[in-house]
Amino acid sequence: MTSLLSTYSASASTNASSSDKSKAASAPATVIPAIEPTSKKATKMTTPSSFSLKLSSKLKALALKALPQFLGLAFLVLIWTIIAEKNTSLPSPWVTLQEAIKLFSDPFYQNGPNDQGIGWNIYASLKRVAVGFGLAAIVGIPLGFMIGRFSFMAGMFNPIISLLKPVSPLAWLPIGLLVFKAAHPAAIWSIFICSIWPMVINTAIGVQRVPQDYMNVARVLNLSEWKILTRILFPSVLPYMLTGVRLAIGTAWLVIVAAEMLTGGVGIGFWVWDEWNNLNVPHIIIAIVVIGLVGLILEQILVAVARAFTYEETGA
Repeated sequence: MTSLLSTYSASASTNASSSDKSKAASAPATVIPAIEPTSKKATKMTTPSSFSLKLSSKLKALALKALPQFLGLAFLVLIWTIIAEKNTSLPSPWVTLQEAIKLFSDPFYQNGPNDQGIGWNIYASLKRVAVGFGLAAIVGIPLGFMIGRFSFMAGMFNPIISLLKPVSPLAWLPIGLLVFKAAHPAAIWSIFICSIWPMVINTAIGVQRVPQDYMNVARVLNLSEWKILTRILFPSVLPYMLTGVRLAIGTAWLVIVAAEMLTGGVGIGFWVWDEWNNLNVPHIIIAIVVIGLVGLILEQILVAVARAFTYEETGA
């Protein structure tokens, strides 16, 4: 009986020890909740550092992109300063900057028909450009489609384009004055006749470069000419057409400045010539910078439009 009790107690102690060992073996599972807050803290501590690294890399890339442009402008100002020191008739960058601040403090003043702020002069030039450029687009783009689509039209208009395209913009101004008997429509005529050629040529080239397979499918499906134009030609030609429009707007802005110098009235070109007559050289330099900035803005707007409507094929 005593041996049985001792055996039972020994087995009980063995089971107890084994159960304690099993509990001890499963003990690490109870440690997980205590470790989890530490891992969260570690994640929270590492997140700002990764964000700061990304931000610093973006700032570095932006700085590397802007540095050449800044150095180019600084080099231009340096050359300007050296020339201004050698030639006292040319104002320095600092003097020109002071005059620009005074000029743009009230850009829309009006003291008479020939004494208006630079804002009104820019506005008048942009209006002339808009009218002449718009008329050129209305005429030039459909004409380009017809020249590219029909060989008869191409043979008819190609000699005319080859003959008139190289003519200087200012050579058209006396014709406009003779026909319209006024300076304002003559300036618009000069813009029209000089900005139409890039749109005609680029649109015609785009139509001619449409894949022949597209036209064969249209012929098999017996599509009408209107559907061929709207479903096939226009989407394919759009990048070429927008390139022509971008080139034309640059030509139009160049022509209006030269035309206004000769015709007079309100406009940025006339304003430059009037300031030259007054020997106000700082204002002439300011006008040159303004003309360049406006032309750059117009071109960048059209470049953005061209990118939005240009589709490039990507390989798999």
